[in-house]
Amino acid sequence: MRKERKSNIYNALIKSSLLYGSETWRLTENNKRRVEVTEMDARRRSSRISRKERIRNVTIRQQIGLEEKIIKKIEQNQLTWYGHVQRMAEEILPKIALKWMPKQKRARARPKKNWMEGVRKAINERNLNEGSGKIGSSGV
Repeated sequence: MRKERKSNIYNALIKSSLLYGSETWRLTENNKRRVEVTEMDARRRSSRISRKERIRNVTIRQQIGLEEKIIKKIEQNQLTWYGHVQRMAEEILPKIALKWMPKQKRARARPKKNWMEGVRKAINERNLNEGSGKIGSSGV
């Protein structure tokens, strides 16, 4: 099977399944690792390359012609969703949920990062402003 067809099958079946609902995920390091492992497993299987062959993921990405990791697409989806919610009216439920903060105190220990902190990190990495109109547009 040609690379183009394999890429189309990957995009239609596997990538779409991996990205389903990713706009609302809290991306922890563990979640990022799991998604990347699943992505590379699918890529290895489509290329018929076993882990026993000990070929690095970077090499496989170069052979396939894959430029970006799936995590970048997840972050882009989150920024798109954030921009969409920011443009909503104040009384709409997703906007209320985005601004909601729980009243109880957090447990002792290091606080877990929430979804908004992940979005702010993605905004800073891309040198965007929260107030700019670029968030959520196709230029993200």
